[in-house]
Amino acid sequence: MSATPHPIRIIPGPALDYYLGQGYYRMHQDLFTCRFLPIENELYTVHWLRLELARVHYGPEQRRLLRLAERFTVRRRPFRLTAELEELYAAYRASITFDAPPTVEAFLLAGSTHNVFSTEVLEIRDGARLVAAGIFDNGARTLAGIMNFYHPEYRKFSLGKVLMLLKLEHARALGHHYYYPGYVVHNYPKFDYKLFPCPAATEVFDCLTGQWLPFSWPEVNRQATELLADWNEDDFAPIDEA
Repeated sequence: MSATPHPIRIIPGPALDYYLGQGYYRMHQDLFTCRFLPIENELYTVHWLRLELARVHYGPEQRRLLRLAERFTVRRRPFRLTAELEELYAAYRASITFDAPPTVEAFLLAGSTHNVFSTEVLEIRDGARLVAAGIFDNGARTLAGIMNFYHPEYRKFSLGKVLMLLKLEHARALGHHYYYPGYVVHNYPKFDYKLFPCPAATEVFDCLTGQWLPFSWPEVNRQATELLADWNEDDFAPIDEA
């Protein structure tokens, strides 16, 4: 389901805040939402997350990773697609074991020559070398974390998780209310890293009621049961043309 009108030059911050709060998220140059994710002939339920920034508190592991990252230089700048970003992403993609778009361009722009989102990038450098990048979209009172990738030679520093924390800290410095990291998938742990910053401050969206509720796995289990009970495969069957 898409929610981006055309033509549009830039999505206003309050509008992005609203759609994020309704369980929408960026895909290329649109806003979309979904309830299900098919993986290897199995149907899984999707559960959108956000962190209430005023309630975020770090534990020992979060503080440890931030200390490790102090050896690097961090810079924030407006997003611009560069060969340096694409080369870093290519190295990252070659090292992962899950499906990912072929390029940064394919992930964010998909052929578009204009970005309708207010997008920035956090660069982590080891000297002059770009070793990690985190791309995010700005709302008026929200921040949506879109991409994190890093060079596999720096895996031991957990820079993907570090970038989540740095985005969260940037959002707090701006006085934002929420940080949106994407979704988790019921009974599919590859996405569980999005809970890393602070599970106690994380909320999960109940798409059947439109409410954000405190995150817990029992709550996700409950929502998954209701979503699957509500699933009707016939609703998604192709319509025969006359």
